[in-house]
Amino acid sequence: MNARITPAEAMPLTTPPARRLSPGVMGSYGFGAAAYGVKDSGFGTFLLLFYNQVVGVPAATVGFVVMIALIVDAFVDPTVGFLSDRTRSRWGRRHPWLYGAALPIMLGWVALWNPPIGQSHMLILVWLFVTAVLVRSAVSAYEVPSQAMAVELSADYDERTRIMSYRYLFGWLGGLLMLVAAYVYFLAPAPGYPNGLLNPAGYRGFAIAGALFMGLAILVSAIGTHREIPRLPNPKIEKQSLARNLRDMVETLKNKAFAVLMLAGLCAYTGQGIIYAISNYVASFVWRFEGMTFLYYSITLFAGVGVAFVVAPAVGRRGSKPRMAAWASTIAAVLGTAPFWLRLAGWFPAVGDPWLLPLVFLFAGLSTAAGVTAYITGASMLADVVEESEVRTGRRSEGLFFAGGFFIQKCTSGVGIFVTGLILAAAGFPAKAVPGQVPVPVLDRLTAIYGACYLLFYCLAAFFYARFPFGRGEHEARLAQLAATGVLESEPRQPAA
Repeated sequence: MNARITPAEAMPLTTPPARRLSPGVMGSYGFGAAAYGVKDSGFGTFLLLFYNQVVGVPAATVGFVVMIALIVDAFVDPTVGFLSDRTRSRWGRRHPWLYGAALPIMLGWVALWNPPIGQSHMLILVWLFVTAVLVRSAVSAYEVPSQAMAVELSADYDERTRIMSYRYLFGWLGGLLMLVAAYVYFLAPAPGYPNGLLNPAGYRGFAIAGALFMGLAILVSAIGTHREIPRLPNPKIEKQSLARNLRDMVETLKNKAFAVLMLAGLCAYTGQGIIYAISNYVASFVWRFEGMTFLYYSITLFAGVGVAFVVAPAVGRRGSKPRMAAWASTIAAVLGTAPFWLRLAGWFPAVGDPWLLPLVFLFAGLSTAAGVTAYITGASMLADVVEESEVRTGRRSEGLFFAGGFFIQKCTSGVGIFVTGLILAAAGFPAKAVPGQVPVPVLDRLTAIYGACYLLFYCLAAFFYARFPFGRGEHEARLAQLAATGVLESEPRQPAA
């Protein structure tokens, strides 16, 4: 694709320079993703377990309520993206949103984990719905502008993959640090609770610590990137009617490359959501993890993220982003489900065998490395869609595109939890179960259905990633066109107060 910019489209826009970021900017920007990592880890790994096994609400009902909250997100995310694109202030387009989101996220997070236990299921479900919407809307107000800023920091094809690598590294680090804190301290075995994941009191400290961590990550990122405001694109925005704004939104989103990535992301992140939501069930009841085993497992997952942090930019510099994302998704699916198929065939070590944990950890670490490589590459491809759209429409719409991408990511904790609830119901998994007392046929059904869903969603993601319509050559040609029309600039415009 090598579209020509017409004179009518040559509006006074600005495109960021193709530059390499300093370590300080890259680190502070990436650290902000730790806030989403904490939210994602809590929603994906503990929320269903908490409301089902601790509070006592049926798993399928919890999953349905969380998924219904996505209906609100469907309106919140594009609204935040669109308004962020059109925000004008002395602090630029994105930073007012970053600073303003911190406190609502912290308050909503604490409320989410402190439902009125002992009240009716209906009241608890209403509490879950309201607090889930509050948290996810506040997270949108931070994460959508923050992700959009990734596109604005550099237009370089390879640097964008590096930027996204830092985001995913810190995002996973934030989530895994909370996992470690939960398993080792907040939800560790306690008197009366040999399985600390079932201890209601532990979730209160978990909630407060998570809120403080998210607030810190957001403010560090906002303050650390504040000096970059003069270098970020600041296109002129004309006042226009609501109807014209809506037409512009629709025109912008009617983009083949964007549609392909949304389909790929929907499949990949739904698969990830299932993995998150069911992970504690599998760890506690299938593999029978106890105590520090959860910590070692978390460290293994982060080791896989570290591999992806190195591999994704290195491979991206030498190959095709669409092809790399497709292969990485396929490899993640094969390695991630292998232990379940081997177990069902009777070829995997049984519980108590000294080889069980090393093999579970090995497959989990390698699958995580492949999966995160696909996510990083997909996010980098979404960043490249911005200039393709600018050439086609004459508008930069970073916030709108990443709002779509972020909504798809939220399927991790929405559709993923809903599907997990259905999997648990289909397997006949009991509420308030005790490790070691769940019948083997129930565990077999659980792992078979889970493994099939895992394979299905990740292979579909690979199918769509492979159909992304452009690569490095087309992106660099577009940057040259934008430079020729005078919309590509590299110098700061005014100091940021």
